[in-house]
Amino acid sequence: MGPMNTPDNIKPVRKAVFPVAGLGTRFLPATKVMPKEMLTLVDRPLIQHAVEEAKAAGIEEFIFVISKGKEILKDHFIKHEALTKTLEARGKTQQLEAVKSCEIPADKLHLAYQDEPLGLGHAIWCAREFVGDEPFAIMLPDDVVLGDAGCLTQMIETYNKAGGNLVAVMDVPKEDTNKYGILDVHSDDGKLADIKGLVEKPEPENAPSTLSIIGRYILQPEIFEKLSGHEKGAGGEIQLTDAMAKLIGEQPFNGLRFDGTRYDCGHHLGFIEANIAYSMHSPKIGSQVKEIIEKIANGTEEKIHVAAG
Repeated sequence: MGPMNTPDNIKPVRKAVFPVAGLGTRFLPATKVMPKEMLTLVDRPLIQHAVEEAKAAGIEEFIFVISKGKEILKDHFIKHEALTKTLEARGKTQQLEAVKSCEIPADKLHLAYQDEPLGLGHAIWCAREFVGDEPFAIMLPDDVVLGDAGCLTQMIETYNKAGGNLVAVMDVPKEDTNKYGILDVHSDDGKLADIKGLVEKPEPENAPSTLSIIGRYILQPEIFEKLSGHEKGAGGEIQLTDAMAKLIGEQPFNGLRFDGTRYDCGHHLGFIEANIAYSMHSPKIGSQVKEIIEKIANGTEEKIHVAAG
């Protein structure tokens, strides 16, 4: 896993970019002041789930692409001296461990600013100076993957053998292809698909397949050259998919069918579904959550009446 297993001609992936500049309008009013990525999936913010997945995969540097006013996303991962001292003084060992577990050294966490909402491709371009001339991962915190091994861990294991560019993919219903970047596949062994083309949000009748990219990518630094023209694509935005398509033929480009279940926390139902799934899989509260869900579904939960005071 990690750089030691990487063939000499494949540069290791050490950095990850988190595009988190969006306003989260679907979740208003909850996101009026608080960034959407700070909404909690069970017991920790969405952004922390993404960072922990990256850490587990061996990522060493973290680049948040934010808009002004979202600096709290960085604050969450910086050491909080007063809180730490208070927890230590009170002997709150468990809470102290929870706080320390999400800390990132200040010199390993960077903020890049995206001043205008010009699309995912533009957000990635805004991180270019922090990434430099090396391969890097991209993680969209809206997409969470529940499984035995982290999605990015699986991707880096595959990348360390295959090199080039790699995207996480899953089959979507044919009628949903106009919501995703879709692969045109050259060959496919059921796990790894060799990509010959990418199409952003094609209508079902024009979709070359139903294999969709989800929010995990490993890309070579040449992507920044392809993004530098700031060409606008679908929806009038600078699309990452269009820039990636230009690398096909120049570098290896594969799609990995990952093990695990992906949940889209970018809308209410997906977010609720993810909270149910993750809480049911929690070793601490899973069995109790299952009981609660059964009671609510069956209409057998106890009604509590609070007397008017």
